[in-house]
Amino acid sequence: MLRNFKKVSIFEVKNRDISSQKPFGLEQPTNKQMGVVTHEAINQLKALMDQVDEPLKRTFQNVHQGYIVETLDRFLKAREGNVAKAHKMLVDSLNWRLQNGIDDILSKPILPVNFYRGVRDSQLIGVSGYTKEGLPVFAIGVGLSTFDKASVNYYVQSHIQINEYRDRVILPAATKKHGRYIGKCVKVLDMSGLKLSALNQIKLLTTISTIDDLNYPEKTITYYIVNVPYIFSACWKVVKPLLQERTKLKVQVLQGCGRDELLKIMDYSALPHFCRREGSGSSRRSNNNTSEDCFSLDHPFHQELYNYMKHQSGIQEPTKPFKQGSMHVQLPLADPKKTEFCKTLASEWRKFETQDDLSISLHDIKISD
Repeated sequence: MLRNFKKVSIFEVKNRDISSQKPFGLEQPTNKQMGVVTHEAINQLKALMDQVDEPLKRTFQNVHQGYIVETLDRFLKAREGNVAKAHKMLVDSLNWRLQNGIDDILSKPILPVNFYRGVRDSQLIGVSGYTKEGLPVFAIGVGLSTFDKASVNYYVQSHIQINEYRDRVILPAATKKHGRYIGKCVKVLDMSGLKLSALNQIKLLTTISTIDDLNYPEKTITYYIVNVPYIFSACWKVVKPLLQERTKLKVQVLQGCGRDELLKIMDYSALPHFCRREGSGSSRRSNNNTSEDCFSLDHPFHQELYNYMKHQSGIQEPTKPFKQGSMHVQLPLADPKKTEFCKTLASEWRKFETQDDLSISLHDIKISD
């Protein structure tokens, strides 16, 4: 059974095997590892949140979208059921939202559109469809993202906007469509094209990962890793001891492009473009049909997202030269454990730098919720 494992960030597990192989020998998760939260803990945390100031209550509404218990459950799981720690985490997150204007971030599109296209072409992420259970499928181009078309602030802004659009638009729409709560997604990470030069982006990726860990915990059911280079298993042995058990349980490493396994949980139309066929071209971006390339700004998901933000802002594409300006979001301090993780990761990957025919790096094995 191709089992769960995670990236340089936080993973989550879907208690379902989609293969009969067990590449990394991961054990069956226990209740403690899966973060089972008691009703008592939820009620205690709810009572504490009922006492927060009105500004925090208002921004909390954008977080829970009417599903308070499910949201409290996520933060409790992120703090292993500890009510006091979960309360501090949630209040800190709400203060972060207020201090950085996160509630209004979907009314601040990155302009002009040609500049935003550069962001999309270098920060590869998109939604390819939905699973058979109605969960959105996020695709992430780990190996081919370059993050070289804009400043750090634009990439952070774009990442948070996608998170907020997911939580405020995509997931509520899926919930309404299926008549039951859908509050999480699955992610498919394409590892092809990894290069050692990607280590230069570790600081940015750690920043994005930390933002997710602290403010968007437990939003992903499973991380499916595809197009994995042969050296990946060796690296996993190095980083595995550094990860929490619940983190390791959130990943499934699939063979090749993962097409056959993924088709067990989603239709062909929902497969990311890099999973649709085996072979040398399976992980490359399509130059012929950008509407099927879920990373492209021309894909329906990104068109809907960008049009939504422009509508929220009340402005249209400028007809004269536009002075660019990004939102400056206060960046969280890196977790000491995560900093040590990145140092170890960089060190181990550089050991392979002199090997023939090897051009990989852990560009983004950070998996964020």
